[in-house]
Amino acid sequence: MKRFFKSLLAKYMVIIVLAISLVQIAYLILAIFVFGLSIGIDQPNSADKADYEKIEEQWHQDANQLEASSDQQVQLLFEEWKENYSNATMFRVDQNGNLVNQMGVKEDLPAKWTPSFTAKYIKDRYGGDPFTVIAFVGGDESNGFIVFEIPRINFKTPIEIAYERFGAILLIGIIVIISLFIFLSFLFFRGIRKRLMQLQEAMEIRDVDGLPIPIKVEKHDEIGQLQSAFNQMVNELKESKTREQEEEQLRKELIANLSHDLRSPLTKINAQAFTLSKLKLPSEMKRSLKVLETSIEDIDKLIENLMSYTLLMASKYKINCKETDIVRYVRQCLATWYPVFEKEGFEMKVDIQPFQKSQWFVDPMWFGRILDNLLQNVLRHAACGRYVEVTTESTEEYDGFIIMDKGKGMEGTSDQKGAGIGLSIVDMMIKGMQLDWKVHSTKDGTTIRIMKYK
Repeated sequence: MKRFFKSLLAKYMVIIVLAISLVQIAYLILAIFVFGLSIGIDQPNSADKADYEKIEEQWHQDANQLEASSDQQVQLLFEEWKENYSNATMFRVDQNGNLVNQMGVKEDLPAKWTPSFTAKYIKDRYGGDPFTVIAFVGGDESNGFIVFEIPRINFKTPIEIAYERFGAILLIGIIVIISLFIFLSFLFFRGIRKRLMQLQEAMEIRDVDGLPIPIKVEKHDEIGQLQSAFNQMVNELKESKTREQEEEQLRKELIANLSHDLRSPLTKINAQAFTLSKLKLPSEMKRSLKVLETSIEDIDKLIENLMSYTLLMASKYKINCKETDIVRYVRQCLATWYPVFEKEGFEMKVDIQPFQKSQWFVDPMWFGRILDNLLQNVLRHAACGRYVEVTTESTEEYDGFIIMDKGKGMEGTSDQKGAGIGLSIVDMMIKGMQLDWKVHSTKDGTTIRIMKYK
């Protein structure tokens, strides 16, 4: 239960209950306020007297009972009605159109009423304000008529009058309450959004180890629990990465030590093979010895690649970049490969043209190693095509070297296909010298571009 009261759901329920309570309380306060104002409003007529039809009917009845020439009766009638309707206005126009009796009249009325003015007066008063009743004296139009007028506000209850006068206050009060609820909801959800954005930012920010940084947990609601889970995940990732780095370091040391240990017996085997090659042996044994020497060379190159790859992964393979005439250097490297490809029966085509800017900022040893690995792959895996071509290419974007063969492609099968360490070394060395490369391989051959962007 304690955990529930700390949750966002409980807080939002409090806001809802508070909003409903505020609305009810506000309505009650405003009703009391309006009712209190209505008590102080001067209302001369009670609700039972403020009836249009009853007033009109009663006025006609009293007018029918009057005598035509009795001004005294008219005056008494006016006084009687004045007691009940203090805000009323009453007057009489006789059969000759003369204004003879008045009570409570404030506007200027003509002393002589013409038919046209009478008609206009009746038209203006019909359905308007004040409420007007016209009745003939004695029930005969030849005796003149009496008029009763009273403002229509006298027919409204105090509550209605109060609402008319103070309705704007009620509307403003309701708007304030609704605005208060909206404001509280805005603050509530803005707080949620702010904390979620902080969590998002923490997920995007990376520490020096490349992992997210923990976030401070301030509250123990649902978002706080999410933040705690995030911190726990970060801690687990840090522990996992630490273990991974330790295991990776052990693996690299193991590979380096193993590569070094393998080279010692391999050197001895190579020395014994060289001693045997000096002896006079049967042709069959010489062929076997030749295969043995070739295998020893392949193993030596594989061990060298393995050591290089391990050193590159551990960032211990030193790079020494300097301005190098790359075209001249590539030609020198290719010259050492001519006899090798010629011996294996390859057609080797070289078309290297100078670049506009032949000076490349590279490590010559690394670049030579890249060429050696790529040409070695052609020799080992594309021997069926018996063709290798090295050319240059210049575009608006880059200068580069192209190495092509007519083998079965990288997807094809090869008796000497390995784990791809040689190409991994090429990739790391090329990127380490801020160069780029692309490989396009099909069943008809492979094309490799080594590029330096301008």
